[in-house]
Amino acid sequence: SGASPRFLALEGYAVLDQVAMPVVGEPGVANDTFVEQIVANAEAAIEAVVDMGVCDEHRVGVGGHSYGAFMAVMLLANSDLFRAGVARSGAYNRTLTPFGFQNERRTLWQAEQVYLDMSPLLDVPKIRDPLLLIHGLEDDNAATTPAQSRQLFQAIKGQEGGKARLVMLPHEAHTYRTRESIEHVLHEMVGWFGEHVKNHKPNPGAPNSTITPPTDDR
Repeated sequence: SGASPRFLALEGYAVLDQVAMPVVGEPGVANDTFVEQIVANAEAAIEAVVDMGVCDEHRVGVGGHSYGAFMAVMLLANSDLFRAGVARSGAYNRTLTPFGFQNERRTLWQAEQVYLDMSPLLDVPKIRDPLLLIHGLEDDNAATTPAQSRQLFQAIKGQEGGKARLVMLPHEAHTYRTRESIEHVLHEMVGWFGEHVKNHKPNPGAPNSTITPPTDDR
């Protein structure tokens, strides 16, 4: 089904696909604790595969498409669980969708802090791990215009030490359909995770570094 992350299994990764990341709570206000809940979800997912013996907890990547891309960037900004991320066709500034998004039905003016907290563009200084951004140039989804990825990329590159790559796919909308685009996205994902996750070299000065380098290629 297109540029599936399952292809990364061929490169030696343990792949958690379609990971459940529930955000629960009273209807209408569950997103008030969105950040805390998705970080806890991610911690539980990593712990599960580490316990299975198929994951090096110091070399984990995160990625997603659309709302999953937004969640991946939120995790990079609000945790130190991951070495790198891939975000495809996401929305990163919730103030550009002021009349609700996904399961949030309150407007920007009714829940201003929630919109700000769920806009990773505003937390760019906290994104210290490499991020690959991919977007279709003809994305006609109102919430995920190509400008969302461009602005996030420019903001990260404007930060000292920020590391990001932006790939814009010609003739593609919100879902990538051509063989050329699908193969290129897979090439970008494999290369990005190969450099920053599989072959991650700890930096003792980095806030999320580990002083013990990995000993195998899991």
